[in-house]
Amino acid sequence: MTDRYSPTIRRRRLSAELRRLREASKLTAEQVGDKLGWSRGRLTNMELNKWKRPDPVIVRALANLYQAPPDVTEGLVLLAKQSREKGWWSRYGDVFTDAYVGFEAEASAVSTYQSMVVHGLLQTPEYAAASTRIGRSRSAETIDRVVQARLARQEILDQEDPPKLWCVLDESVLLRPAGSKQVMRDQITKLIRLIETADHIKIQVLPLEVGLHPGIAGSFTILDFANPLDPSIAYIETRTDGLYLEDDEEVQVHRDAWDEVRVMALHPDASADRMRQIIEQYE
Repeated sequence: MTDRYSPTIRRRRLSAELRRLREASKLTAEQVGDKLGWSRGRLTNMELNKWKRPDPVIVRALANLYQAPPDVTEGLVLLAKQSREKGWWSRYGDVFTDAYVGFEAEASAVSTYQSMVVHGLLQTPEYAAASTRIGRSRSAETIDRVVQARLARQEILDQEDPPKLWCVLDESVLLRPAGSKQVMRDQITKLIRLIETADHIKIQVLPLEVGLHPGIAGSFTILDFANPLDPSIAYIETRTDGLYLEDDEEVQVHRDAWDEVRVMALHPDASADRMRQIIEQYE
């Protein structure tokens, strides 16, 4: 939806705006702490977005201290209130171990290279279940819970104003069986259907014959946002918490790699043809 927003994004924006206002007021974090009777690290944690439920009263006090205009102050208070709300993903706190889904929820564009598995936004329920079983023993109830969360996550692609999803899949992802042959046939068929019918989704296959390429370091995703106050993020999934790169130079390094990888990949139409050939291996 056009009015969708993520508390995760609002909280990050609030932290950045408070820091910008403090620096514009020529106050140091120590000086602010002295004026408000805070510990040395309290404001620093706020500005580093190391808080979960910002207090609108405290935000207003900071805005007044920085002599922010009334409209700016009210905007910051609104951000604080919005950032205290719970996103849909809070219902799956046992599944989502980091903040990625909160950022993805408000992204205007998701650009991703996947070297190991189909991206979560594109998975069928059966493929999602198969990928969840790998690595450690999980109960049927836990697997079902993960699949439900992943399907809920995919609903952003069916919104009135969905993000643009551009995915480059290493061909090895399609050649690597996940579950039964039927699971792979259904998954690849879904990818072909999306290529042919979804204008906001672009899928390319990076064929094995291209050899070494800039994506050999592993999968990564770049999230871009419509609001210029929300800087882009390069995200790398890890076994525990994901790695979020927000420094402009680090994001640009990944964007350069992304540009090279997508140019080396097959055109979406040719990618669909390659997928049809691969499906035959699962007959």
